[in-house]
Amino acid sequence: MGPQDVYQYCRFGDLALRAMRRYPDRIALDYLDRQWTYRQMEERVSQVIQALKAAGLKRGDGMAQLTANRPEAMILTTAAAIMGMRITYLHPLGSEDDHAFILADSEVAALIVDERRFTEKGAALAARVPHLRIFTYETDPAPEQLGTALWPAADGFEPGPLTVEGEADDIVWVAYTGGTTGRPKGVVHRHRSFVAAVMIMLAEWEWPAEVRTLAATPISHASGVLWLPTLYQGGTFVIEPGFDPAGFLEVLERKRITVAFLVPTMIYVLLDHPKIRDTDLSSMELMIYGAAPMSPTRLVEAMEVFGPVFMQLYGQTEVPNCITALRKVDHDPARPHLFASCGMAVIGVQVALLDEDGNEVPDGQVGEICARGPLVMDEYWKRPEENAQTLAGGWLHTGDMARMDADGYYFIVDRAKDMIISGGFNVYPREIEDVLTTHPAISMAAIIGVPHPKWGEMVKAVIVARPGSDLAAEEVIRFVRDAKGGVYAPKEVEFAAEIPLTALGKPDKKALRAKYWTGQDRQVG
Repeated sequence: MGPQDVYQYCRFGDLALRAMRRYPDRIALDYLDRQWTYRQMEERVSQVIQALKAAGLKRGDGMAQLTANRPEAMILTTAAAIMGMRITYLHPLGSEDDHAFILADSEVAALIVDERRFTEKGAALAARVPHLRIFTYETDPAPEQLGTALWPAADGFEPGPLTVEGEADDIVWVAYTGGTTGRPKGVVHRHRSFVAAVMIMLAEWEWPAEVRTLAATPISHASGVLWLPTLYQGGTFVIEPGFDPAGFLEVLERKRITVAFLVPTMIYVLLDHPKIRDTDLSSMELMIYGAAPMSPTRLVEAMEVFGPVFMQLYGQTEVPNCITALRKVDHDPARPHLFASCGMAVIGVQVALLDEDGNEVPDGQVGEICARGPLVMDEYWKRPEENAQTLAGGWLHTGDMARMDADGYYFIVDRAKDMIISGGFNVYPREIEDVLTTHPAISMAAIIGVPHPKWGEMVKAVIVARPGSDLAAEEVIRFVRDAKGGVYAPKEVEFAAEIPLTALGKPDKKALRAKYWTGQDRQVG
């Protein structure tokens, strides 16, 4: 211990424990009409910790969860953080190969499997990853099929006082994200960076007075990030098993939801659902969207339906959800150009646009978004070469290209890897997509580069037209040419019933490009 220790952050467990003791009689969790108060949650967390320790797990061990949206996952996450374990979520839509790689790579001691959804995959992973201990939440299927059922085991212990273990510099979260080598890479967050992210969310986001958060997207990703900020404000975390537009609207109205996170494609589905006009949406005060750009035209439509409740977040796993924010006040029809912006830098984070040499670009020019601050990841798990590249020059390099206007608003033009070089010109697909989605006959649009013998790459548009429209390719090309010039105008237009999406709801550019680049010497993406 030394003088520097007085400046340490608190820990994930400190925040959770304070919340549980501050609001003992409020409703903390709500799932399919079953509710838990903060006091009941604290008691259950205590029992689960005792069950984990009785099973031989301890501070510093890694624990993974493969689960759908269910309250046990949040209780277990809180318990593991309080006892000083490090946590990894497996994406419920991920492949068995990726899951097996993550479990082996992250060196976790235990995997908790949602017995309602993933019995078969859990058994397969147990066979593929030696020495991995498998648990389930409850007893269906029988515990011997996958190991100990934690909830029945926890029933055997009396709730007792909780003590937060570990230090602020311990690892609390190893979150896996896409890797340039084709394998996922683990993003390491220590308690100090995780707590810093929560503090920034509490300070920067425009929370309502009564927080009732609806988690309908996977809690293994963005929805789960809302757990601690909701708890710390004495709010209720309402979990839905998954996203269903009719069900989402019904729960929003019946439970008077005030906060939700959705990806843009989900908002589009809600807007197109016939039930929305008959639903009381008046309780909603903060609709957070992110993970992909939102069509400016559809954003205006959404504001007409839900009201001025929208906030866009921009971040990535390495800088969780907190690089920039486009606040509710910025969603202003009088300033429509801001609908294409990802907002301004948030408090506590430094943001710069850098060129390839690490120098800041002049205002208005395109550079890579780079960030630094207390919430930035510590490192990639066992990836020293990627650490050196991503953290070069004292900045976290996001790989996203953007420009900043004179007022300090950032406008993402694309991922660096998605940039198209056509005839020697740099073409950023995001800029074309922002133009196309303002067309009244276009529902969704994705721009990719495809091989061309003369230009190297050719701009191709994949369009999902609005039902009943008679949109022609020539009109699409002309629309872009008039707005952006000939270099940006697509040379080919493909009309599709839908655009493939990644597990996180983003347009899957890799899938769109695959049929054009297979067998080529150079691959895009």
